[in-house]
Amino acid sequence: MARKPVALPAGIEIRGDAIRIRFSWNRKRCSETLSYPATQAGINAASRLRDQVIQLIKLGLMTEQKYAELFPNSPNAIASVSRGFGQYAQVWLDSRTLAEGSRDNYKSALNVWWMPYLATTPLANLTPALMRELLVQMPWTSNAVKANAMTKISTILDGAVADRLIAVNPMLELEKPGRETKKIDPFSQAEADKIIAAFYAADHWPSRIYGAFFEFAYYTGMRLGEIAALRWEEVDMQKRVALVCRVVAKKKIVERTKTKKDRYVLLNDRAIHALEYAKAYIERRLRGDGRLEAFPYCFPPSKGQVYVHQTSDLHHQWRPTLKALGIRYRPPYNARHTYATMCLMAGMAPAFIAKQLGNSVQILLSRYARWIDGEGDWAEMSKLKLAPNLPQD
Repeated sequence: MARKPVALPAGIEIRGDAIRIRFSWNRKRCSETLSYPATQAGINAASRLRDQVIQLIKLGLMTEQKYAELFPNSPNAIASVSRGFGQYAQVWLDSRTLAEGSRDNYKSALNVWWMPYLATTPLANLTPALMRELLVQMPWTSNAVKANAMTKISTILDGAVADRLIAVNPMLELEKPGRETKKIDPFSQAEADKIIAAFYAADHWPSRIYGAFFEFAYYTGMRLGEIAALRWEEVDMQKRVALVCRVVAKKKIVERTKTKKDRYVLLNDRAIHALEYAKAYIERRLRGDGRLEAFPYCFPPSKGQVYVHQTSDLHHQWRPTLKALGIRYRPPYNARHTYATMCLMAGMAPAFIAKQLGNSVQILLSRYARWIDGEGDWAEMSKLKLAPNLPQD
């Protein structure tokens, strides 16, 4: 039996099994297909929605955001939302698969620096002149913060260009501040060994695991988050090698490294000693009355945890130990610099050291040039053995 024709209110039409409403907004004819069934009840609901839309338009209350709320699946809504920088930045961020730390970095840069100025600004209004003026006005806390914020918004605006919402990225011609060279301030090997020995001699025996942790740090050069996430299954004591494939970030184990590349680290005698101590330490904890029954990670902290949840926790042990030893304070991360400089001063090949650290040779050479050149420079100077032929009085 054929479907009985139904009366259609103004602005309502049926296309197949779907209902479409039509109206004009911002001098443009709009047509939106709804998910309502093509029945009288569906038609009545569509008519009520259209009446609401017409009323909002008459009162001047139909905004781009409201349009997106009423028609979330509409291409018109996506385009409408995308025209404002704030809305587009959110859409861009939601569409990307990013590590949690990277996502937080984007959110921080956007919320602190760009949203207070640009949240409601149409993308088409973002000109190089406007962006340059903002860069001058903003109270930047450092060149590094400024460079990071510029990089983040430029990446998002590259997306707007790719989405054909703007023709050119307005940040392209704006100069970013140069990267500030971080001061490399390693410990001497004597200082490193004093710190390690002090941790091993702690009165509170569970805290002695930090002796093994920092011995491993000083003599492998691994990042602290990589050491905290190292599991026994990645360690081969016979082959004297460890696979670095995960890291602790924001109190969670993340199955990737900082560079997103796994690497093998060769273990010297001091690194092996640290692991052997950690094994004995875990066996002692298993014999105790603690609630933990398994220790998959190599360096479980002294509290009831199987891994160090954040590298900042190490500072509670680190600061008082250095103070008691009278050693000038440097962050625990400098253990990595210490390993690198010890290797260089021992004459190891830069390519091998870079591979151990998980850096490029270029970064190694630029970061530690002082230690690479130091010994060789004086060796060259020693070739000048003749004193100048000065005139005699």
